[in-house]
Amino acid sequence: MSEAIIAIDGPAGSGKSTVARAVARQLDWSFLDTGAMYRAVTCEVMARGMAIDDDAAVGALAETLTLTTTPRVSVNGRDVQDEIRTDAVNVAVSTIAANPLVRRAMVTRQREWAMAQPVGTVVEGRDITTVVFPDATLKVFLTASVEERARRRGDESPASLARRDNADSTRVTSPLRQANDALYFDTTGRSAEEVAGEIAQCLKSRRSS
Repeated sequence: MSEAIIAIDGPAGSGKSTVARAVARQLDWSFLDTGAMYRAVTCEVMARGMAIDDDAAVGALAETLTLTTTPRVSVNGRDVQDEIRTDAVNVAVSTIAANPLVRRAMVTRQREWAMAQPVGTVVEGRDITTVVFPDATLKVFLTASVEERARRRGDESPASLARRDNADSTRVTSPLRQANDALYFDTTGRSAEEVAGEIAQCLKSRRSS
């Protein structure tokens, strides 16, 4: 496994992807956006005309898909980088992400990916600190006001984000929550580079203590 893992959780629009990328860039580590994986599965389910709430069929499909998240998101070789941020995917992804069979398949892939990294890695999502990497070197929980998060996303209203927050935090499998030992950052009005720098400094302090 990579020498260290920084795990970053938080709700939609909290800055997870942007901050995680900035941390990885500052440390020269690899980066994984797990949310993009669930969105890619959602794109494929919709492209095939499948019912998003058919847990068994969707879970079986998720097991078979070939997913990549860098440099662009693709599923079975089909580029879905732009598609994963459409309104239709925004509406459907919470249902797909709540499917326990899909989550099991994705968690396995996320752990395998981390094991293959030659250096430290930054992984972000909504259950990274609590389920996927509970023993991560450093755990971080990001949040921001719902108004700020809606402004950042641009394609979702505060009401839509509030619905997704509720769906993510109340699902039975791997609900969104802050790990007891996660560092808390409110990113409202703050730049990604500023927050990333503080996270990198926290890692340095932890390693030297």
